[in-house]
Amino acid sequence: MMIRTRARLNRTAGIVSAVAAGVFMLVAGTPREASALPSFARQTGQECAACHNGFPELTPYGRLFKLNGYTFTGGVPGTGEQSKLPPLAIMTASSFNRTQAGQQGGAAPHYAPNDNPSFDFVSLFYGGIIAPNLGAFIQGTYNGIGRSVSWDNLDIRYARSYQMFGAEMVSGISVNNNPTMSDVWNTTPAWRYPFIRSGLAPTPNAATLIEGNLTQQVLGVTAYGFWNRLLYVEAGGYQTLSPSMNSTLGSNPYGNSTDGIAPYWRIAMQQEWGRSNFEVGTFGMAANVFPGRVNTNGTDRYTDIGFDAQYQFLADRDSFSVQASLINENQDLRASSALGNSSNQTNTLRSFNAKASYSYNQTYGATIGYFQVDGNTDAGLYGATSANNSPNSAGWIGEIDYMPFNHGGPSFWPWLNGKIGLQYIYYTRFNGATTNYDGAGRNAADNNTLYLFAWLAF
Repeated sequence: MMIRTRARLNRTAGIVSAVAAGVFMLVAGTPREASALPSFARQTGQECAACHNGFPELTPYGRLFKLNGYTFTGGVPGTGEQSKLPPLAIMTASSFNRTQAGQQGGAAPHYAPNDNPSFDFVSLFYGGIIAPNLGAFIQGTYNGIGRSVSWDNLDIRYARSYQMFGAEMVSGISVNNNPTMSDVWNTTPAWRYPFIRSGLAPTPNAATLIEGNLTQQVLGVTAYGFWNRLLYVEAGGYQTLSPSMNSTLGSNPYGNSTDGIAPYWRIAMQQEWGRSNFEVGTFGMAANVFPGRVNTNGTDRYTDIGFDAQYQFLADRDSFSVQASLINENQDLRASSALGNSSNQTNTLRSFNAKASYSYNQTYGATIGYFQVDGNTDAGLYGATSANNSPNSAGWIGEIDYMPFNHGGPSFWPWLNGKIGLQYIYYTRFNGATTNYDGAGRNAADNNTLYLFAWLAF
């Protein structure tokens, strides 16, 4: 087997990035119809801006489409070559990544310490109706940075709409592989901002359990109801897959595992006033966990409780949205403490995220976001990455975007969708400190990240 050199890999990734951006700009001038997932566009006949505010944040219509099991129709006619297309779509992203200071040994295997072009990923989707009242959003991904293939997002739904107490009721069942994956507001961890970020930049060490620590390692079933487009209630549970199954699916077989089923809940209230809509809610989960799948010392207990709010103003030309969430996690770490993985038997970890976005004509967008995580010091949990044994991190994210296809793609493929964006992450604190957080002289600001990306779906 021939092994490429790092320089050759970077030249190849740079060519891919340039070609992706060039093709994106070349076809941007002839809009027709589009959707964030092109197979949904073919099925519904809707342009992207009907379902998405700025790609991929959902609008009220987009939320109803998801809650109804991805089964709305009205798109491609029943005759002709295009109607024979299966409900498949492809999504890909390429980028250029720069941190304020390079990373010793390289940003990742086969990459230089800094200034790296990369082919980030390519995903294949099944997205759309399977049978009456049954639909799916199924994603498999090749990670171009990690050079690995895995299952990605999975959401298979059965849903019905009917009258209850004189008002519309949408109820359904979701089979999915990530707590909050089934949610329809862009405040919960699976779908909140940033929607895309660098895979080559350092990220803070600490996160609550519900913020991705079980992603694609579990399978769950939730049942939900949305009454009068006002009250949303969802409940269900998740259980970790076996190590062999996780390995087969390309996910982590060595992570923590749940002891039985971990319950999940979600309650939200949404109100619409003309072009505005507002949501406030709560969500969370509780899990008994075997640390590192070791079951000889009992379990740890994690209880995550989140609160969230979202406001959207959606007009023909201007749109504006604000999302915020706060998660509090109580940790009972008796098993980890017995194994020497934690210095404390109990900890608390808190996470706060907020962002505000403006979009002009669903074509040009700007976003500012803030994030913060803080909790108890713990040498066992955080000592390897923090000289202060602390999980505390905070910072800002700014982004500008160009989305030429929200009102339609080029004539040769009217369902093309995409975004070119420039994102910058500024850290005020990283893994417990502003300066020398790792004890080796690296500062929080050294991880400030410039990320230029081209993100396409077709």
